[in-house]
Amino acid sequence: MTVTLSELPTEVIYQILLHLPPSSVPNLQQVSTQFNELSQPLLWRHYCSTLYHYWSTEHDVEQKFNEPVAKVDWKKLFAERHEINRLTSREIDSILASQVGRIEKTEKIVAHGYDAKDTLLRHLNLDGDAEDILARRFYSDAVLGSVHRTMAIEEWVKLKDGQAVPLERALAAFDLFVLHGRKGDFDEISALLDQIAEQVRAEDADFTDRSPRRKAIALAEYLNRLNLTGIQGDAHYHDLQNNFIGIALQDNDHPSLPLTSVAIYCCIAKRLGIDAHPCGFPFHVLAIVKPPPGLTMDGYDVQPGAESPTPMYMDPFRSSEETDPNDLKAQLQSLGIPLSHHLELLDASPTDEIVRRSAKNIITSVQTFPRHNGPGPRSATSSFPDHEGAFYAALWALMLLPDGSHYSAGMQRARYLNFILERLEKQTVMDVGLIEKHILPLIEDPTQYGGLLDNIRVMRSGDRMPKQIKARNTRDTREKVKYKVGQVFHHKRYHYQAVITGWDVECAATSDWMDHMGIHTLSKGQHQSFYHVLVDDRSVRYVAEENIAIVQQEVGPELMALAGQHFKRFDEASRTFVSNIKDEYPDD
Repeated sequence: MTVTLSELPTEVIYQILLHLPPSSVPNLQQVSTQFNELSQPLLWRHYCSTLYHYWSTEHDVEQKFNEPVAKVDWKKLFAERHEINRLTSREIDSILASQVGRIEKTEKIVAHGYDAKDTLLRHLNLDGDAEDILARRFYSDAVLGSVHRTMAIEEWVKLKDGQAVPLERALAAFDLFVLHGRKGDFDEISALLDQIAEQVRAEDADFTDRSPRRKAIALAEYLNRLNLTGIQGDAHYHDLQNNFIGIALQDNDHPSLPLTSVAIYCCIAKRLGIDAHPCGFPFHVLAIVKPPPGLTMDGYDVQPGAESPTPMYMDPFRSSEETDPNDLKAQLQSLGIPLSHHLELLDASPTDEIVRRSAKNIITSVQTFPRHNGPGPRSATSSFPDHEGAFYAALWALMLLPDGSHYSAGMQRARYLNFILERLEKQTVMDVGLIEKHILPLIEDPTQYGGLLDNIRVMRSGDRMPKQIKARNTRDTREKVKYKVGQVFHHKRYHYQAVITGWDVECAATSDWMDHMGIHTLSKGQHQSFYHVLVDDRSVRYVAEENIAIVQQEVGPELMALAGQHFKRFDEASRTFVSNIKDEYPDD
């Protein structure tokens, strides 16, 4: 007996339809009334759930997925996302097709927020032998980076404006500056913290019945047992990765500085009903744990007229033992800190202060290990996070959240602005809108304000102007330029490996840069070809031909991945500037 499709049970037909692409559903609906009405909300809900992973917050999509299916117009929601995907792909194609208007095209994509991320990741992870694959990966990564930075900066702006921002989001904002196509955004970090909290509850059935003190110690013991805090093995204290909460949660070794370890502890503690906050003790962040209202740390009722219950201190970076507050007071005295300041230093620190300390720690890490100069293998994490992205994040955080008086804040901002603009002009010109929106209103000095406004106008005007075509295949270049784009080399002096991404017939840097780098000491000075290169630690440098020793091998997978993400136009001159910062900050 032959059974037609329409005669099958509704549940079976629905399972068959799940294998159809969304584009086929409108045609199927025209076949019959039965197909037109068949489980449409469920079908479009399925497409929204399986085809799109990232959603802008205004959709409140997590809440929608928990509501009855018929309550949400899933077809309309899918259509909106599909249109954003189409527009995002169109703008990416336009960015690749022309060098004109790339800032405005990027801003159109960024305006879609996280709704554009799925499409950007698809372009970023494109496989195959497409002619424009490197450029497509680079610009998709650049636009995605702008989306991430926009979200991160918005969190710090909220802090600047006095709004409450969860600690995990305030610190995860640093991760977004170095995230690229990896996992570890706000929601993913929050989900990891939720998961750990659930594991604590599952492992200790009596956890909720313990006193606040025992809960705080039990959590520290759990995190210490699973190496979720502190630094294990041969990792260096100042390794850049130790500053990022997302990396600490996802890395197999979970490396973290004291500040990051305490942040992880406090964020999980909050999920477990423990009132824990970072305590900005000098040179070493601790966690201060306060009892619930009306109770002591040991779970007893506070007697009428009694003094306020004493909090406890934890140092999850070092151990799972409680820290004696008398030892902390003794340390403050040995540092010569007046008694009048002890109470403040032993209390919970505001979130903006923790963000500042994290930013300064990042700068210290970047200064301490700006590059790998010696021979020998690199660690698997040496190229992630990238130093320039981390440094850029620290600059933005300090720019938006300076400390001290109003006058001091203005001086700090003037100083950090120079470094932000240098990075903007060289590598992140697409962030010009962020400068306009968030930094320009902060500049009070009329001269500096006018200069910044002029810079923004120049960058926007330059982006709208057609670019002059430069002839590269001339007799002069064939005779003077020895190496080609794509070749891998070993630096004769600094012993790093890099790939050539561009070149100049002679040194095109400024005279100040040439003096600073000692170009005149080279045997051929500035009158030799110079190469723009991408190093395997993600830094972009400018190298004289005589310092290049070509490696007779294919580009390694790590370097190829970096090249795919960071390929530059060959006529762009970029160089690192991290070493220009000379401040020394205390370790946290």
